Amino acid sequence: MEQAHLDFDRYFEVAMETDEAQAAEMTVEPGRSVGGPENYHEHSDQWLFVVSGTGVVTIDDDAHRVDASDLVRIEAGERHGLENDGDEPLETVNFYTPPR
Repeated sequence: MEQAHLDFDRYFEVAMETDEAQAAEMTVEPGRSVGGPENYHEHSDQWLFVVSGTGVVTIDDDAHRVDASDLVRIEAGERHGLENDGDEPLETVNFYTPPR
């Protein structure tokens, strides 16, 4: 068994990793965006779970609103970005399969 405590006190931090998967916490401050049209993972799916906050996930130029408790799967090769359009930090847990 392995256990990690997520603090969401920095932009991006890998919390746990195996040969098959990787888990990372990510915090996007209000008014900030990460990723974008050139951001993709060639061989890894990304599962993004919104812990708190609100934002917009753009996947291959298609925008989707996300709120706390939403889960988004970004398939390998899809270009994507995340924007925090709210007033509070946007905290997410991201799983990559296989690790990126």
